[in-house]
Amino acid sequence: MSKVTGFFAAVVVLIGISPVCADTSGRITVTGEGSAFAIPDMAVITMGASAEADTAKSAMDQTSEVTAAILDRLTEAGVAERDIQTSDLSLSPLWSNRQSSDNRPSIEGYQASNRVTVRVRDLDALGTILDAVLSDGANQLGGLQFMVADPEPLLNEARVKAVADARARAELFATAAGVALGPLISLNEGGSQTPRPEMMGMARMADESVPFAQGETELRASVTLVYQIEME
Repeated sequence: MSKVTGFFAAVVVLIGISPVCADTSGRITVTGEGSAFAIPDMAVITMGASAEADTAKSAMDQTSEVTAAILDRLTEAGVAERDIQTSDLSLSPLWSNRQSSDNRPSIEGYQASNRVTVRVRDLDALGTILDAVLSDGANQLGGLQFMVADPEPLLNEARVKAVADARARAELFATAAGVALGPLISLNEGGSQTPRPEMMGMARMADESVPFAQGETELRASVTLVYQIEME
């Protein structure tokens, strides 16, 4: 009697777990991207000076003098202190190029560099500011980047478009595969992308008035959606 009871108990256990084992529902993972565009209302640029001299102090004094003139010029142009930040201050030796084993390389001078990163919120004044700092002795300009002061609304627009793009892809793939798109299981943001800085060489700034084209700013977002799929 006990053996028969045990047999039926085993059957009941197997039947109880069989629905879990038979669960063959699958998933579909898609990635969507979205972009939003706007006319930029702010520019970020790095400017400064670099100098070489026989002594470290002389090299640093020269760059400091030019940098001070740049800071004064920016203040005169109405750039706020919070929009100006030192981004690089360096001093390094200049070594001789002697390759003879009898003579070790020696220091022939020093090179100093002092650069500041500036946010220019009045784009109409950007060309004038760049021309002025060049006249003050700036010999390093780079990393020009046009952007918007408040990017969050644009990023949200790009995110909404990214989700819609991912949903459309999921529906397309489900239809092509002959399955039904089930509920959303997970949603993960893949990050957002802002414009990369545009390196601006000195040759581009040879004119008296520095020309530039601000164009449009593009912000991007991506998301990954995971849906459950069901057989039709």
